[in-house]
Amino acid sequence: MNIIIPMAGRGSRLRPHTLTTPKPLVPVAGKPIVERLVEDIVRMLPTSVDKIAFVTGRFGEENEKDLIEIASRLGAEGRICYQDEPLGTAHAILCGEELLDGPVIVAFADTLFKADFIIDAEADGVLFTQKIDDPSAFGVVVTNEKGSITDYVEKPKEFVSDQAMIGIYSFKDGARLKKELQYLIDKNILRSGEYQLPDALRNMTKSGLKFIPGKVGEWMDCGNKDVTVETNRRVLNILEEEGRLHEGSGIDPTAEIIDSFVISPCYIGPRVKIVRSVVGPHVSLGANTAVTNSTLQDCLIQRDTIIDNTVMDGAMVGAKASVIGTPLDVSIGDFSSIG
Repeated sequence: MNIIIPMAGRGSRLRPHTLTTPKPLVPVAGKPIVERLVEDIVRMLPTSVDKIAFVTGRFGEENEKDLIEIASRLGAEGRICYQDEPLGTAHAILCGEELLDGPVIVAFADTLFKADFIIDAEADGVLFTQKIDDPSAFGVVVTNEKGSITDYVEKPKEFVSDQAMIGIYSFKDGARLKKELQYLIDKNILRSGEYQLPDALRNMTKSGLKFIPGKVGEWMDCGNKDVTVETNRRVLNILEEEGRLHEGSGIDPTAEIIDSFVISPCYIGPRVKIVRSVVGPHVSLGANTAVTNSTLQDCLIQRDTIIDNTVMDGAMVGAKASVIGTPLDVSIGDFSSIG
């Protein structure tokens, strides 16, 4: 089994946090978004993963090294493939064509999820969906009375389905997917100037392949600051329920907690120092961060940051930043300073 992770976008809606770090590498509850995504995929697969291709822009050697290490930690060989032009979802997947052979998972690194079942290796395809209240902002699937997918509609103006595609797909035959993607390129089949995956899916469905929806229990967005803070909250809750927060405590053994309270669930990273403060619930503190004389709740704060003499609720703070005496809600990127 191979996995292709298209992630070439810079995440403009999450600025300033993506000015120095690509969005999929922004940590949530102590791990990069893309690492949590791939971990969850590996957990639900019936077989081991051989190779993982990260389809990126030119993010730099250090970020590429981090991605290769993520694959290695999951027992797979990592590959870096480039999408130098934003030519759509179908084009992005085809940039990882070297892995389009045999069973393959395609997962766009814009979202996190939780699913409670194992992918059926015999199905031609499983497209993960989530029931939503307003389908007009999403691509949706239409199913027949047997539950098979019959059509794909992008941002329907009139109601046709409330099952939104969340950007995670399982294909039994990667070579067949590659053929359909290449057909779009060769025939220059464009929508709004881009080559789109649903056009390939529609052709495959019409040819007789059976795709079914795979519904998820949790769908967590990381598109902007507010939803990323909310996703941090939800991930912390899930990790606490499953006993995966530093073996249950949520506090790294190298952290120092002095005259302070930590209210679970929280992620307190390596060598964090908390002095005369109340932290939590739903706070993530990256490695080497120092918090003094402060009260934090529902906050996502990255590594090597200084927080002093402040009260924050719903804040997102980048790496190597400093916040002293700031208002309740703030969003600042890496190397920034307030106060």
